[in-house]
Amino acid sequence: MCNLYGMTRARSELVGFVNAIFDRNNNQPPNPGIFPDYSAPIVVNGESGLREMRDARWGLPSPIFALQGRSVDRGVTNVRNTRSPHWRRWLAPEFRCLVPFTSFAEPADANRSENVWFALGQDRRLGWFAGLWVPGWRSVRKLREGEVTADLFGFLTTEPNADVGPIHSRAMPVVLASEADRDLWLSGAPWPDVAALQRPLPGGELQIVARGLGLKEEPT
Repeated sequence: MCNLYGMTRARSELVGFVNAIFDRNNNQPPNPGIFPDYSAPIVVNGESGLREMRDARWGLPSPIFALQGRSVDRGVTNVRNTRSPHWRRWLAPEFRCLVPFTSFAEPADANRSENVWFALGQDRRLGWFAGLWVPGWRSVRKLREGEVTADLFGFLTTEPNADVGPIHSRAMPVVLASEADRDLWLSGAPWPDVAALQRPLPGGELQIVARGLGLKEEPT
């Protein structure tokens, strides 16, 4: 499960890369260590039908069974079982988003305290996770905050590819490497037409760019 990633490119680069028209918070700086419940940029289809970038908190609403006896919903960062009724309601086009990243960390099977950072190259070029978002969800994320209304997001995972599998055998994020895949994900296509995008990257597409106990993406 990926619970840590970095996004160190300028927001202007992200907007141009996916042809977004609006940026709702262009003052947010790059972040080398994004953790669950952090605010981070996502790209969505806005109400006008045009793409826009906005910020949302990382962690989708938890299933009811996971909240029994709890007053705080810390959120679910990764979505694997898209057949679940809990997630099925948010697979519609209006809830799909793109999540930009420059690297992501997975805990090593052999040493769970070690983070291994993967990227699309040593230059940490821009990449995109296939994400889901839920706007205006009301819940208690932290006791000290009380009940809040927030835009939430998470991203899909799948089985690991040949690059990630030897390090972390459970899963990896769904990365949309081509413009065609990103366009299809944000299109109005029904879920059966985009479900095949929930797949691992081909082997050789990712490289290990850092490893150790660090909790932030290391500079090149």
